[in-house]
Amino acid sequence: MLIVDDDPLNADLLEQELVAAGYRTIAARGGEEALTLAASSQPDLILLDVRMAGIDGYETCSRLKACEATRSIPVIFLTALRDTFDKVRAFRTGAVDYVTKPFETEELLARVGTHIALRREIEAHHRARATIRLLVEENRPARDSMVGESPALQRVRTLIAQVAATDSTVLIQGETGTGKELVARAIHDQGARHERPFVSINCAALPRELVESELFGHEKGAFTGAVQQRRGRFELADGGTLFLDEVGELPAEAQAKLLRVLQEREFERVGGTRRLRVDVRVIAATNRDLQAEVAASRFRADLYFRLNVFPIPLPPLRARREDIPLLVRHLTARVARRLGRTVAGVSPGFIEQASARDWPGNIRELENMVERALIVSRDGMLDGSDCFAPSVPAPSVAPSGAATLEEMARCHIRDVLDAAGWRIEGDGGAARVLGLNPSTLRGRMRKLGIRKSP
Repeated sequence: MLIVDDDPLNADLLEQELVAAGYRTIAARGGEEALTLAASSQPDLILLDVRMAGIDGYETCSRLKACEATRSIPVIFLTALRDTFDKVRAFRTGAVDYVTKPFETEELLARVGTHIALRREIEAHHRARATIRLLVEENRPARDSMVGESPALQRVRTLIAQVAATDSTVLIQGETGTGKELVARAIHDQGARHERPFVSINCAALPRELVESELFGHEKGAFTGAVQQRRGRFELADGGTLFLDEVGELPAEAQAKLLRVLQEREFERVGGTRRLRVDVRVIAATNRDLQAEVAASRFRADLYFRLNVFPIPLPPLRARREDIPLLVRHLTARVARRLGRTVAGVSPGFIEQASARDWPGNIRELENMVERALIVSRDGMLDGSDCFAPSVPAPSVAPSGAATLEEMARCHIRDVLDAAGWRIEGDGGAARVLGLNPSTLRGRMRKLGIRKSP
């Protein structure tokens, strides 16, 4: 305890009572000395007299609270003043309590004990939060770091830094496997909402009949199987960020409801009538050309303009080949940790072959290749000579020059499925070859009308 009183008799009396109760004390005979002692000794609590020569208790407390080193130390005023105005003034300067002179020992010790215990709880809470933040950072997946120094990637980093500090809606556009969720997380982590939830949802993986329930939640009894109330992703992301991956796959009715939320920041759960307001930053991503989708009347123009406030185009891996050596080493270390393998190194031949490929599945395809190479490696050296056979077969029938992008995609996916024996999942499955999640590939097949011929 730091006792601040310019009357030696009062200070001695306080010291005797506190020492007898098991506290250690130091004393200051005035406000100036108290400021110096508080900064150097960092007491757990300060007992501060109001009327003192020099600067009084109010001024002393104000200065203690203005100093970073002493701001958190609780101050209890010792005062003979009984006027309400003086007590209110004490709290306004930053004190946590006051004891009226002449004080009762039991009251003084009770108040001191209460505020010491409260400070210990606050400190424990701060330590716990710091520990959690440290554990989160230490265990954050390596994919949260953007690997590469190419000019194309530096431009993406610049755009992230420009928009992260705002609450503006962001539309990330790029091919499959270019790292759209990684960019969304980087925007969230660098913004003011970084301590709030980051909630993601893959719109392509949602059954059509459950899209609205997943986004906005539902009330009990809203439909068959709705046995209890359920909060949707917008509610879960309140105060934070909602990442809508593959937003171009949303059905028309869900697009209309999403537009309303973006405009009005409110919605109703499915089967509900009560309007719910949320504070959510929306980041959307797509590998589709949404302008072309709008022109083809498959995506709402008004929703596109709402989402496309700040566009971030992601370069394909073939446009940043200089990053491939760094990515190979980074992915090798990550995959090795996951598989429990020891890596002796990566051969120059592997780097050379990796840098020469176009990687239609981008970083996701590259990671799959690294995993295959690590599995078949001898003595932990990534050679990969057996892994660089063409992973995507050339189309059996090349589309005509007038073919649409959709026709080309349909032809390409069908050829990959044929080569994989129409197996979607697993190491040799079409989803792995295309660099897609199996659910995403199935959604794409439904949209493109791709079915196995009998």
